[in-house]
Amino acid sequence: MAKIKPDDDAPIPADIAGLSFEKALAELEEIVQRLEAGDVSLEESIEIYSRGALLKRHCEARLRAAEEKIEKVVLGPDGGMAAEPVDLS
Repeated sequence: MAKIKPDDDAPIPADIAGLSFEKALAELEEIVQRLEAGDVSLEESIEIYSRGALLKRHCEARLRAAEEKIEKVVLGPDGGMAAEPVDLS
């Protein structure tokens, strides 16, 4: 049986791109609950799975953007303070 694989190069639709991280995550969690419950038809499962994959990509992109903005304050050798990017990996 072929594995369902979302198109990772597909553009994220405007209705998803406009969502905050929190709203996108809440919708993704709802989709997961519906799929786990098994109360949706096969066709609807495929449709909401595809939307879930796009929501996941959107959330990941939002997290990456937030990580790039985070800086930590460090004490320099001269005793002065400076900011530098945080390494979260």
